[in-house]
Amino acid sequence: MAQHDSYLSTHMLNTAEGRPAEGVGIELWRLEPEPVLLASTVTTADGRNEAILMAEADLVPGLHELRFAVGAYFHRRGLTPAEGFLEVVPVRIRLATGQGHYHVPLLCSPFSYTTYRGS
Repeated sequence: MAQHDSYLSTHMLNTAEGRPAEGVGIELWRLEPEPVLLASTVTTADGRNEAILMAEADLVPGLHELRFAVGAYFHRRGLTPAEGFLEVVPVRIRLATGQGHYHVPLLCSPFSYTTYRGS
């Protein structure tokens, strides 16, 4: 999937092993005015979202949240016990019209994470 096919894209990098994170479940929620699940996907071999998260025509400006199911991913890789430290990493973002493509990467290990607005 080309990034430009979606108004919002993401990817996850497994910083503990220095590789893309394949098989991570991701949900996209619109939080305002009431929480609504907009999309769900799973990361591909290159750590990117498999399905389009949001087309530009579907954008409703406001507060959104990406939820990364990192706990199950790291457990499957044998990097944490079943009761690992991180379970679901929520990343809240405010989307607006006229701001161009949003790309929100997650850099994650079993014990920490960081994110930023990419291109």
